Amino acid sequence: MTDHPARDRALPAERGVLDARPELGGARSTPAFGLPDGAPSGLPAGLGSTRIGKLTFTWGTRTFVMGIVNVTPDSFSGDGLLAPGQPVEAAVRLAGSMAEAGADILDIGGESSRPGHATVSAEDELARVIPVIRAVREVLADIPISIDTTKPVVAAAAIDAGANLVNDVWGVAQDDALARLAAERHLPIVLMHNRAEARYTTLLPEIVADLQRAIERALSAGVAWDDIVVDPGFGFGKTAEHNLALLRDLGSLAILGRPILIGTSRKSTLGRVLDLPPDQRLEATLATTALAIASGADIVRVHDVRENVRAARMADAVVRAAWPGEDG
Repeated sequence: MTDHPARDRALPAERGVLDARPELGGARSTPAFGLPDGAPSGLPAGLGSTRIGKLTFTWGTRTFVMGIVNVTPDSFSGDGLLAPGQPVEAAVRLAGSMAEAGADILDIGGESSRPGHATVSAEDELARVIPVIRAVREVLADIPISIDTTKPVVAAAAIDAGANLVNDVWGVAQDDALARLAAERHLPIVLMHNRAEARYTTLLPEIVADLQRAIERALSAGVAWDDIVVDPGFGFGKTAEHNLALLRDLGSLAILGRPILIGTSRKSTLGRVLDLPPDQRLEATLATTALAIASGADIVRVHDVRENVRAARMADAVVRAAWPGEDG
């Protein structure tokens, strides 16, 4: 026997090949590459966990529910709280009821993102959201609060007032100011897909590619890998047909390796399918919540928290084999 077992097992006619190719190491099979020193595997792995405020979100254990608190006069869903009366008190009551109903995160925003919405100045947006965030934080000390904005000055003030997460609806834009802010404050960020026009050649590959570039920009800005959440932007820069195709192939986003947030609640696509106004789209929202969870969603952003929590728990029992038991 020699020091080359493969050569010893080889037929005489094969030994010459092995002798002539010592770089093969005496192997008869096709050689394979090894990982360079220090290189990551590049293979799919668990999503890990993310610290948001005082709570740690361990992805994959269950679906988390984000409740929407719109401090606006022109929300597409009709739930804006800037109406005659006391908007701060109304927002605190809504936040409290959402927390009681099982919301894991509260998403507070002061500028509507619906098509054709009126642009809000930073001063007006600050005046809307900061008193609400402060008041909600005073009443609900532990629940994570997300600030839904595109303006760094608003996000910074919101963080100072008690927000724990930055929700950037233009997360795929070249401007990385919000990502840099999240990195400086050591906070997680939601990077949402959006486009000014619904112009695509290949819908899902382009969404994935845009989000991948957004992730790379966020990492370059200093955001930690575990602090990145992606949102495919259902209803943003997409037609109704695009939105349905996105939901159908939502699992494609798993290739990004980050938790997925999706917001379908009361969106116009649901109204177009069923020809119903926003206040009659609950059942459609629940259907999309269950379908999104089946396709890998980790967070669902909703208006009707109690009903969506129940839908999520049922979907989790099927999809993740995770359920609270007979008394849950």
